[in-house]
Amino acid sequence: MASVSWRAVAVAMVVVLLSLQWFAKGYPEEDLVVRLPGQPTVGFKQYAGYVDVDVKAGRSLFYYYVEAVKQPDSKPLTLWLNGGPGCSSIGGGAFTELGPFYPTGDGRGLRVNSMSWNKASHLLFVESPAGVGWSYSNKSSDYNTGDKSTANDMLVFLLRWFEKFPKLKSRDLFLTGESYAGHYIPQLADAILSYNSHSSGFKFNIKGVAIGNPLLKLDRDSPATYEFFWSHGMISDELKLTITSQCDFDDYTFASPHNVSTACNEAISETENIITEYVNNYDVLLDVCYPSIVQQELRLKKMATKMSMGVDVCMTYERRFYFNLPEVQKALHANRTHLPYSWSMCSGVLNYSDIDGNIDMLPILKRIILNKTPIWIFSGDQDSVVPFGGSRTLVRELAQDLNFKTTVPYGAWFHKSQVGGWAIEYGKLLTFATVRGAAHMVPYAQPSRALHLFSSFVSGRRLPNNTHSSTDE
Repeated sequence: MASVSWRAVAVAMVVVLLSLQWFAKGYPEEDLVVRLPGQPTVGFKQYAGYVDVDVKAGRSLFYYYVEAVKQPDSKPLTLWLNGGPGCSSIGGGAFTELGPFYPTGDGRGLRVNSMSWNKASHLLFVESPAGVGWSYSNKSSDYNTGDKSTANDMLVFLLRWFEKFPKLKSRDLFLTGESYAGHYIPQLADAILSYNSHSSGFKFNIKGVAIGNPLLKLDRDSPATYEFFWSHGMISDELKLTITSQCDFDDYTFASPHNVSTACNEAISETENIITEYVNNYDVLLDVCYPSIVQQELRLKKMATKMSMGVDVCMTYERRFYFNLPEVQKALHANRTHLPYSWSMCSGVLNYSDIDGNIDMLPILKRIILNKTPIWIFSGDQDSVVPFGGSRTLVRELAQDLNFKTTVPYGAWFHKSQVGGWAIEYGKLLTFATVRGAAHMVPYAQPSRALHLFSSFVSGRRLPNNTHSSTDE
């Protein structure tokens, strides 16, 4: 009996050793996040840490990776980047929008996001470029950066990240983001496709691009803001007509947007006074959070949550408080160089190019589509910063340039038997969709509709155009 028992123990030990070896080969054990402070119990794994993109300069990007909730062996991988330029994908996408957790109202714990996109995919969030969040460089001149170097660093990051996670190399890869990621994501996709065309070895299995409320072309996106203000009753007919007649948006630049004409500048200044600081331009429906009140409540360990239309409008302050807790940074393997500044949503050290925001993204999007890669552009319809009107027009212009016919006419799509938004499809590779009642940060304001849209995108399904096929995700 004893020999049988010892034999069983020996077999069990071999199994454990083999499983540990498999684990080490498939995933970086040193990056495993065992548990975040105040985190509810979950069944999926999380990883976080650094990838060196330039060892000589000491430039390193921080990432946070979350496994899919179910069937992780078959789910695709989705990269998410926030915009800015210079804002945190982990603070934004991962812990405010589409990741598995939101901060609790006291800023000291986490609550489950029941509509996290890891229901449909593995999720990878990266602080990019260096100087954002906990990403850093030992060479201060690296913080003078722009679109090209950001795309190049992200390409190097992904190549080296896959060395940490070799089991994911063959997975379908989707590139997603919002806002200035309208520049980040297309240029990264372009760099990846170029890499694939020259590589005789590993190739990225890129399957699609989706960008929310993206900056694509400044001379279209900028006037759309004032059209949005007017159509929502936020400025008068007279002011709208002045802006239309006096502002030449063809000369509107990212660096000096008001250097157009005196009359234009005065009209835009009047618009800012009329809108007031008490309106959230990123979601004109939501109430605003008062920083002085919420920060005092966080210090006193009170619940700072303030709800507006079911959304915690003070989440940004709760998030910043949480990420600056030493125990949180330790659990995430973050801030390994003890940066001389606290974590913030948008970088205070980055000097991003003033002129790169003027680059027209449509030619790059065209190249991506000609490489047979589907593109979805989606827009929260309550965003005045990059409104849906400009994006919709740009997508139509892109379709015309590609000679794409309308394959699905503009119409409502449904979720839970309600209108989720409106959508149109051109050819088989280009889709534009709005998300009804959503903000600039679509998953933040409409998490359920956003998950439905994302699940449709990664599974290659069209958005349902009737109530019978609008099942819950």
